[in-house]
Amino acid sequence: MALTKPYRRKRIKYRIRKVISGTAETPRLSVFRSNKQIYAQLIDDVSSKTLAAASSIKNDKAQKIAKNEQAAIVGKEIAERAAKVGVTTVKFDRNGYLYHGRVKALAEAAREAGLKF
Repeated sequence: MALTKPYRRKRIKYRIRKVISGTAETPRLSVFRSNKQIYAQLIDDVSSKTLAAASSIKNDKAQKIAKNEQAAIVGKEIAERAAKVGVTTVKFDRNGYLYHGRVKALAEAAREAGLKF
Protein backbone atom coordinates (compact mmCIF):
# COMPACT_ATOMS: atom_id res chain seq x y z
CA MET A 1 0.00 0.00 0.00
CA ALA A 2 1.37 3.40 -0.99
CA LEU A 3 1.36 6.07 1.68
CA THR A 4 -0.17 9.43 0.87
CA LYS A 5 1.87 12.52 1.69
CA PRO A 6 -0.33 13.71 4.58
CA TYR A 7 -0.49 10.23 6.11
CA ARG A 8 3.28 9.81 5.83
CA ARG A 9 3.82 13.21 7.47
CA LYS A 10 1.43 12.30 10.29
CA ARG A 11 3.35 9.08 10.98
CA ILE A 12 6.67 10.94 11.07
CA LYS A 13 5.11 13.62 13.30
CA TYR A 14 3.94 11.06 15.87
CA ARG A 15 7.34 9.36 15.81
CA ILE A 16 9.06 12.69 16.55
CA ARG A 17 6.56 13.68 19.25
CA LYS A 18 7.14 10.41 21.16
CA VAL A 19 10.65 11.68 21.89
CA ILE A 20 10.33 15.49 21.98
CA SER A 21 8.43 17.27 24.73
CA GLY A 22 8.80 20.89 25.77
CA THR A 23 9.14 22.25 29.29
CA ALA A 24 9.15 25.79 30.67
CA GLU A 25 12.98 25.89 30.60
CA THR A 26 13.37 24.24 27.17
CA PRO A 27 10.15 24.65 25.20
CA ARG A 28 9.40 22.91 21.93
CA LEU A 29 9.85 25.05 18.80
CA SER A 30 7.08 23.76 16.56
CA VAL A 31 7.03 24.68 12.86
CA PHE A 32 3.97 24.56 10.62
CA ARG A 33 4.16 25.37 6.97
CA SER A 34 1.26 25.83 4.61
CA ASN A 35 1.53 26.43 0.90
CA LYS A 36 1.65 30.20 1.36
CA GLN A 37 2.73 30.91 4.96
CA ILE A 38 5.00 29.57 7.71
CA TYR A 39 4.34 29.62 11.45
CA ALA A 40 6.50 28.93 14.52
CA GLN A 41 5.49 28.47 18.17
CA LEU A 42 7.34 27.95 21.44
CA ILE A 43 5.26 25.45 23.40
CA ASP A 44 5.48 24.33 27.02
CA ASP A 45 3.92 20.84 26.87
CA VAL A 46 3.87 20.42 30.66
CA SER A 47 1.45 23.29 31.21
CA SER A 48 0.02 23.16 27.64
CA LYS A 49 0.78 26.81 26.93
CA THR A 50 2.22 28.69 23.98
CA LEU A 51 5.01 30.94 25.24
CA ALA A 52 5.65 32.83 21.99
CA ALA A 53 4.58 32.67 18.36
CA ALA A 54 5.61 34.18 15.04
CA SER A 55 4.28 33.86 11.52
CA SER A 56 4.73 35.29 8.07
CA ILE A 57 1.04 36.17 7.76
CA LYS A 58 1.12 39.30 9.93
CA ASN A 59 4.55 40.44 8.78
CA ASP A 60 4.10 43.03 6.01
CA LYS A 61 7.71 42.97 4.80
CA ALA A 62 7.59 39.16 4.50
CA GLN A 63 4.62 39.17 2.12
CA LYS A 64 6.48 40.45 -0.93
CA ILE A 65 9.56 38.20 -0.89
CA ALA A 66 10.42 34.56 -1.55
CA LYS A 67 9.17 31.87 0.84
CA ASN A 68 12.67 30.89 2.03
CA GLU A 69 13.35 34.49 2.98
CA GLN A 70 9.95 34.66 4.70
CA ALA A 71 10.95 31.64 6.77
CA ALA A 72 14.25 33.28 7.72
CA ILE A 73 12.42 36.41 8.91
CA VAL A 74 10.05 34.27 11.00
CA GLY A 75 13.02 32.38 12.47
CA LYS A 76 14.69 35.61 13.53
CA GLU A 77 11.40 36.92 14.92
CA ILE A 78 10.73 33.80 17.02
CA ALA A 79 14.25 33.99 18.44
CA GLU A 80 13.70 37.62 19.46
CA ARG A 81 10.38 36.77 21.11
CA ALA A 82 11.99 33.83 22.89
CA ALA A 83 14.63 36.15 24.31
CA LYS A 84 11.88 38.45 25.64
CA VAL A 85 10.28 35.49 27.43
CA GLY A 86 13.69 34.42 28.77
CA VAL A 87 14.20 31.28 26.69
CA THR A 88 17.61 30.49 25.19
CA THR A 89 17.42 26.73 24.56
CA VAL A 90 14.66 24.94 22.63
CA LYS A 91 13.84 21.51 21.25
CA PHE A 92 13.18 21.69 17.51
CA ASP A 93 9.99 20.00 16.28
CA ARG A 94 9.92 19.97 12.50
CA ASN A 95 6.37 18.57 12.66
CA GLY A 96 6.90 15.77 10.15
CA TYR A 97 8.39 18.01 7.46
CA LEU A 98 11.79 17.29 5.98
CA TYR A 99 14.64 19.40 7.33
CA HIS A 100 15.04 21.15 4.00
CA GLY A 101 13.98 24.37 2.33
CA ARG A 102 11.75 26.63 4.42
CA VAL A 103 12.02 24.55 7.60
CA LYS A 104 15.82 24.61 7.39
CA ALA A 105 15.85 28.35 6.63
CA LEU A 106 13.70 29.07 9.70
CA ALA A 107 15.88 26.89 11.95
CA GLU A 108 19.17 28.39 10.77
CA ALA A 109 17.87 31.96 11.14
CA ALA A 110 16.70 31.18 14.69
CA ARG A 111 20.15 29.74 15.50
CA GLU A 112 21.89 32.83 14.11
CA ALA A 113 19.61 35.05 16.19
CA GLY A 114 20.69 33.28 19.39
CA LEU A 115 18.49 30.24 20.00
CA LYS A 116 20.26 26.99 20.91
CA PHE A 117 18.79 23.71 19.67
